[in-house]
Amino acid sequence: MARVAGSVLILGLCCLSPASVWGKGMLFPRDSESRQIRNLDGMWNFRIDTSSNRNQGFEQKWFSSPLQQSGPVVTMPVPSSYNDVLADKTIRDFVGWAWYDREFFVPSDWMNKRVVLRFESAHYYSIVYVNSQQVMTHNGGHLPFEVEINQYVNANGPNRVTLALNNTLTPDTLPPGTVRYETDTNRYPAGYFVQNVQMDFFNYGGIHRHVRIYSTPKTYIDDITITTDIQDTTGIVRYEVTAGGQPGFVAGEVAILDKMGNVVGSKQSLNGTIEIPNANFWWPYTMNTSSPGYQYTLKVTLGQSTTNDKDVYRLPFGIRTVNMTTNQWLINNQPFYCHGVNKHEDADIRGKGLDYALIARDFSMLKWLGANCFRTSHYPYAEEILDQASEQGIVIIDESPGVGITELDNFDNASLSHHMEVMGEMVRRDKNKPAVLVWSVANEPRSGLSAAGPYFKSVIGHTRSLDPTRPVTFVCNNDYEDDFAIPYVDIILINRYYAWYSDNGHTEVIQLQLDWDLTNWRKKYNKPIMVSEYGADTIAGLHREPSFVFSEEYQVDFMSEYHQIFDKHRNNFFVGELVWNFADFMTVQGITRVNGNRKGLLSRQREPKASAHLLRKRYMAMFNSTAADQTFKPCSGV
Repeated sequence: MARVAGSVLILGLCCLSPASVWGKGMLFPRDSESRQIRNLDGMWNFRIDTSSNRNQGFEQKWFSSPLQQSGPVVTMPVPSSYNDVLADKTIRDFVGWAWYDREFFVPSDWMNKRVVLRFESAHYYSIVYVNSQQVMTHNGGHLPFEVEINQYVNANGPNRVTLALNNTLTPDTLPPGTVRYETDTNRYPAGYFVQNVQMDFFNYGGIHRHVRIYSTPKTYIDDITITTDIQDTTGIVRYEVTAGGQPGFVAGEVAILDKMGNVVGSKQSLNGTIEIPNANFWWPYTMNTSSPGYQYTLKVTLGQSTTNDKDVYRLPFGIRTVNMTTNQWLINNQPFYCHGVNKHEDADIRGKGLDYALIARDFSMLKWLGANCFRTSHYPYAEEILDQASEQGIVIIDESPGVGITELDNFDNASLSHHMEVMGEMVRRDKNKPAVLVWSVANEPRSGLSAAGPYFKSVIGHTRSLDPTRPVTFVCNNDYEDDFAIPYVDIILINRYYAWYSDNGHTEVIQLQLDWDLTNWRKKYNKPIMVSEYGADTIAGLHREPSFVFSEEYQVDFMSEYHQIFDKHRNNFFVGELVWNFADFMTVQGITRVNGNRKGLLSRQREPKASAHLLRKRYMAMFNSTAADQTFKPCSGV
């Protein structure tokens, strides 16, 4: 909760002009012979704008001098959400403009190169200043934004980067939300408002991932696109390299290296096709235990290799195909059954802040469970997480922040334009990651509205045009009879909570209702189906016999009933199951939410509940049994 006068907060956000501050590409920063990186993580100066109109920072031009000169500051770790770091309720629940700044230095030998400032993720609307000058804006969280800053910095002393960051959710943001103002001063303080969210997770704000400066040559590798195919045991690699910077003809060469660093193919061209005989294909670890997640490296050299101004970039990639038939999900022309989880980027204190130790723990627990896939519910996760999935052979359903699109004004032209822009940023960032096999454009939109038909036809069609090599879908919680968006998807993902949100406590209805539901979805659409969410809230350590809601025993009984129907249809059209959720996570405060959402298999501290052991037994049996549906037979050379 926060206070603001009138609607200045929203007007102040919307009236800022959007900016396209990047070229075509958004390659992840990597060191090379021609590129250097400096990390700007650490303790930043921080202040929230608690003025009645939330506009004092702009009125007083806080960006024009160090924050500590215009008022009191606290130190705030980057990356992290700012909400849970300090023992301050005002900061935890703050909605509006938060301000960050810090000093940085640019090496003198960088000044004859291209110098780029990059934020990997900040929630949600960002205005960036360097040495008091505005250099870029970005609308939306979860995805990177960057700008060349040569003209704004100097190498003869300190430079200052300032970020003004607004976490307000409006009908046209992703996720959307509304602000409710209370004008009855007999009941509420003057200027009182509440941020209403339309998603079931906490509205964290902050700089959630790395901030870096990096250098490239003036003529540089701007973007790389890789698509792959398979013909018998031969891997076919199609690539396109885009150059940026100084115009004119640019020479280049491309080499493909295996895991041992051996060159297995090369070409003196920035666009082309390379064939690799007896290739190692990228597989989920449950389909190939000998070399899962196998990745090659595409080494791109731009410019003459004998000169000093060449640019070199190395991009990991995997050779694999993905297809949906009417009955199966195919990876490399072999049937794949997704047995996995939904997740959140969420942890104590740091909120959505990137944490390498937590990433390592989560992947360890995913392998312990036997999970072979997960959905990035409900937004794009950090690239470090997707890269781990690619390396370890775990499939990703990559989801946009289109969660909570439930009101009619969420389907207007402004929302559609922003949604398509976000999908463009997401595909651009993740298109070369082999673990990403499916694009999900939204979670639980109100797809029974007639407006959802043209809206999602446009969003899904736009995504498919950007990347025709991957299936596109959204996650549906509607009924099969009256959904206007499902006709446009390649695979049907549905969320179901029988015996939880309906018929609570009555696990005896699950099999009947779920079987009827899946059968009718199949009859109407004749597409592969998976249950993308099912689960029951559970308090870790609460035991009841016989089982009772919120007990660990109830979660086990609940899931066991679902598994019966999953197995009934698994040899036909049913291609996957994702339990909700991998771990407990934080939500908004409410009488039905005591310390967040507790549907996790694990506590928020990553300790397993009884249901985790049940699912581990199930998933490991699928993994280990030769009688399981995974009928993978390795091709020669793999």
